[in-house]
Amino acid sequence: MLMRKFYALASLWLLPTVTNLASSLPTSANESRLIKTDLVTVTLEKMYSGLDTPWAIALLPDNRLLVTQRDGELVLLDPNNPLEKKRITGLPEITAKGQGGLLDVVLDTDFTTNKTIYFTFSHAEAPGKVGTAIAKANLNLTSEPKLENLKILYSMSMKDNSGRHFGSRIVQAKDGTLFFTIGDRGTQPRAQDPFDPAGSVIRINTDGTIPADNPDPQGKNMLPEIWSIGHRNAQGATLNPVTHELWTISHGAKGGDEINIPQSGKNYGWPTISYGRNYSGSKIGVGQKAPGLEQPIYYWDPSIAPSGADFHKGKTIPEWTGNLFVGALKDQSLIRLTIKDNTVIEEERLFENELGRIRDVRYMHDGALWIATNDGDGSIYRILSAP
Repeated sequence: MLMRKFYALASLWLLPTVTNLASSLPTSANESRLIKTDLVTVTLEKMYSGLDTPWAIALLPDNRLLVTQRDGELVLLDPNNPLEKKRITGLPEITAKGQGGLLDVVLDTDFTTNKTIYFTFSHAEAPGKVGTAIAKANLNLTSEPKLENLKILYSMSMKDNSGRHFGSRIVQAKDGTLFFTIGDRGTQPRAQDPFDPAGSVIRINTDGTIPADNPDPQGKNMLPEIWSIGHRNAQGATLNPVTHELWTISHGAKGGDEINIPQSGKNYGWPTISYGRNYSGSKIGVGQKAPGLEQPIYYWDPSIAPSGADFHKGKTIPEWTGNLFVGALKDQSLIRLTIKDNTVIEEERLFENELGRIRDVRYMHDGALWIATNDGDGSIYRILSAP
């Protein structure tokens, strides 16, 4: 495995603490610093801080920022009024349990016209039984922002009392359909059951119906909503801007984090095969390969605990065009991968142990790469070209 590490000088960022009776407000650093990377010198700008376990971010056309907080809050941040955090009302009931809560959020590709957003969350339909669900709503950006016309598009069957492995990344495909990931919910064998949504990539239409070109829309050999199975816990997912293929990044156990390009109806192996081991050190499944099971295009051993990921489209930093960026929780770094013909040929690690656990990574319409950290003082940064 190619691995090139970059060590930047640590710096101290002093931020004011601002509170009111309603909530602890984010702060805006209005500070930036230059970072020299392997290919280019960039500007790292701290945009907001003081957030409560942010999980996902989405930049609106007017440059205000949507942020999901895992405890169940969707908030709106305004760069013109950075000390104000507006709660967005109208969410469904969310069960914040373990790794679950309010998780991903994305804008519809036609958001400027339809004002639609999609979000995932941990949904309880009976006491103690939770699972991953996806919903859509119209975002009304009045002085008191709210969600309207809420509809739960899909809520997984076979819910249980586990607080682990919800998956939850959403990607809207080129044809408008929605991919989203569900983890194995902490029970390994579920990922190999084609009639269990756990450990799967799910694909639905934006109204919640099943696409006619899904692997088995009649549900004879697998659930009709399933696109692929055998995934442990994909908390990263994005669309390749050139090939328009879905890419997922999944947690392994003790090693074996994977990048896959899930194809229709295929099985990606967990837990029958893995490049990692159980946390006890024992062997997982039958080893690293088995007939009929797909291989990842890249893996990490030991684990980095990957989360959000996105491709850079090169608008502000041409040197990074087509590179895949992956946030690492355990390794507390932003990982840049050079891709050629769907193969990773180089790895660089940025900001190691400087910014904390990187939870989300998004290439936004302003041409910047945005990242969210979810340590105690959740922060939002963006990365631009140097002056």
